[in-house]
Amino acid sequence: QGLFLRLFYPCLPREGAERPLWIPRSEYCGGLADFAQLSRRWCAPLLNVTIGSCRVPLSWNGAFKPRGGGYPLIIFSHGLGAFRTLYSSVCSELASWGFAVAALEHRDHSASATYFCTGEAGREEWIPYRRVPQGQKEFYFRNKQVHQRAEECVRALRLFEDITSGKSVPNVLHQDFDLSVLKDSIDLTKVAVMGHSFGGVTAVLALVKEPSFRCAVALDAWMFPLENALYPEVPKPVLFINTEKFQTPESIAKMKRLSSRNSQTKIITILGSVHQSQTDFAFLTGKLLSRVFGARGTLDPYKGLDITSRAALAFLQRHLNLPEEFDQWDNLLEGIGDSVVPEAAFCRSNL
Repeated sequence: QGLFLRLFYPCLPREGAERPLWIPRSEYCGGLADFAQLSRRWCAPLLNVTIGSCRVPLSWNGAFKPRGGGYPLIIFSHGLGAFRTLYSSVCSELASWGFAVAALEHRDHSASATYFCTGEAGREEWIPYRRVPQGQKEFYFRNKQVHQRAEECVRALRLFEDITSGKSVPNVLHQDFDLSVLKDSIDLTKVAVMGHSFGGVTAVLALVKEPSFRCAVALDAWMFPLENALYPEVPKPVLFINTEKFQTPESIAKMKRLSSRNSQTKIITILGSVHQSQTDFAFLTGKLLSRVFGARGTLDPYKGLDITSRAALAFLQRHLNLPEEFDQWDNLLEGIGDSVVPEAAFCRSNL
């Protein structure tokens, strides 16, 4: 019944600020090993040694930076086998431009690992990643998950409605951050939903379930779990930012069904990128980890993050009616640039 998220937000500078761990608990290393179908016995300790001490270059529980009128809100949905911290690069980049970004950790068994706190004080119950049961068709299994995920996105919006209105929201995690500082600090008229892979199609479905979401940004969306009957029901514009190596002609055709119904829906592809290029794994050094998680394309990961964030900012400015001058990057939405192609050119290359 609860909700689990990490909130990225603009904060005041502070010397010597604590930086949060990228992998918040060692149990997540075991979950990543399970998802990759590698031995927990050797892979989990290896991950713990190589990336367990990595910290995100952010201020943990930093003082919230006040802003008149409040910050626009983005609800972010992770991909299959991921969890709430694996998109810290793109979430923090967007927060640095003046957004509050709530990165969810889904409880539908699609995270590599997650947990919730039971009614007993301090007792945790872990939820493992679950593969498609033998004998069950993958579509029906994943379709049920994507609906739960989209409903969690809607529930996250309800949470921020409560927080912004000043309601007391219980937080069972022990921390120093006072949620009451967010009162009147989120602009609930400017809310978008965003996600990667399974989270990308989750964002599309969330537009159907919740009218308050004004647009969606789908990073390399995995369109497979969405039922065909829902395509005509998607009411708002979507920006699809695809990588070069993941999408299929069938998946692009599903995206084009949406763009044919809404002229503001855009599809672009970042050349030289792979599916994991839009996660934090792209920034990890080491050939072994890159090989295990398929994290590296030919495009420099910082360049890829820059293209992704600039295209998203231009799209969000347009559809959330933001005053910032993000529209200097509108050419990215049209697929104009050395590292970006529009959907038509990409589709031709795959037929």
